Amino acid sequence: MPALLALSPILLILGLMIGLRQSAALAGLAGLALTLAIALGPFGYGRVTLAGIGPSLAVTGAFAEALFTAVTILWIIFPALCIYELQLRSGAFDLLREALTRLSNDRRMLAILAAWFFALFLEGAAGFGTPVALAAPILVGLGFSPVRALTLVLIGHAAGVSFGAIGTPVLPQIAATGLTGLELARATALLHGTLGWILLAFMFRLAGDGADGAQRASGWARAAAAAGLFLLPFMALAYFAGPELPTIGGALIGGLAFVAMLRRQGGHGSDAAPTSGVIALVRAGLPYLVLLTLILLTRLVPSLQEALRTLDWSWTLPGGFAGGIQPLYHPGTMLMIGFVGGALLQGRGAGEIGGAALRAAGRLPQVILALTAMLALARLMVHAGMIEALSGAAAGTFGGAWPFVAPAVGVLGTFVTGSATASNILLTDFQAATAQALGLPVLGMAAAQSFGAAVGNIVCPHNIVAGAATVGLVGREGEILRHTIAACVVYAAAGGVLVFLLA
Repeated sequence: MPALLALSPILLILGLMIGLRQSAALAGLAGLALTLAIALGPFGYGRVTLAGIGPSLAVTGAFAEALFTAVTILWIIFPALCIYELQLRSGAFDLLREALTRLSNDRRMLAILAAWFFALFLEGAAGFGTPVALAAPILVGLGFSPVRALTLVLIGHAAGVSFGAIGTPVLPQIAATGLTGLELARATALLHGTLGWILLAFMFRLAGDGADGAQRASGWARAAAAAGLFLLPFMALAYFAGPELPTIGGALIGGLAFVAMLRRQGGHGSDAAPTSGVIALVRAGLPYLVLLTLILLTRLVPSLQEALRTLDWSWTLPGGFAGGIQPLYHPGTMLMIGFVGGALLQGRGAGEIGGAALRAAGRLPQVILALTAMLALARLMVHAGMIEALSGAAAGTFGGAWPFVAPAVGVLGTFVTGSATASNILLTDFQAATAQALGLPVLGMAAAQSFGAAVGNIVCPHNIVAGAATVGLVGREGEILRHTIAACVVYAAAGGVLVFLLA
């Protein structure tokens, strides 16, 4: 009974967003109201689970965490929107679209470049929603509908999330299990490396809808090459170097090789004469070049990384509530510098920069409501013990079949918390304890958790809300979830089968 009650807010959200096609804001508010009632009632939140501080302070603490996290996410969404508005009004998207279409006139190849290699690179370098916020608008500029563009990126970037933001999601697993980063990287990369082609296949088929007959009949060999060009260096880097470099390195190596392949084959791009030269093209891409330079410097230069992380804003409240941010190291700061710095290097004036910022700000109100509601629901579920109840019931129900279910637990953690890192923090201890109780390998279950946490990004409401804001789909988040859930279920199930066989 407690597990069913704990599951009901998630079922309500899914029903409203998928079944009734309601917005994330409405679904989040409804789910939050139900979560609050269940937490304060049957779960005794503030009276039992956090005895001593009382229900009012317990709710206040959870809402404080939600608001703080919402601000840190909005600090990614807002500058990403600023870059999008600047590039849209300046015509930079037209130049970038022309350059990409000269590599190939097959929309599926363009989707692979933007939603696979570019999104995976951003995930490996920055994470925390950056790929969705930046890659989806590029696909819209290439002629994809906003719904399709966002769906492609949500599916395409998921294979790299386990090692996103220079391996951040692995850190809590190292602390929880005592395993080394290299051990965890190898076990997790084996799952994604074996199965990652499934995500590209989903993405490739979706991108090809609407292509002409000749395009539909060809291109799968190139898709297979694109999968291998990322997954092989991804696995090699995980095996030899650990969790920091597989995603960013695999995307960079594979993306450059894929571009070289397209150029070498030739004859597949637009035959139209270019309307702009290399200098104009570089100028159009300056916000992205500034951003990527900053990301590489701040993530790969240890002395600079250490200096930027010394500024740490954190807070705590009675009851174990806490939050923190390293503002100089946060990807939102890199995005803002990319926006302002790129605009200045492009020669944009203060009026153009300010106008882009104002247009971006005008798209935020409903996003703020949806994000805050979803995050408040997540923090209440965590602190009230509702997630623990769900996980405990799952372990008792599935027993020896747990390896098949373990990735789904990671998916659930990310769906609720909005972060693969948070999912690993929340559930790695539980996965390890379950493995020991059932006589299963702890390393295998930790890898299953990391794999599932990455898969959860495909359907995570927070990701969908953030991405919808950048492509003008606020209020239509349920439509996106309807498009992404099949890929999530298939990939998670395939991971469960593989984990079961390995265990």
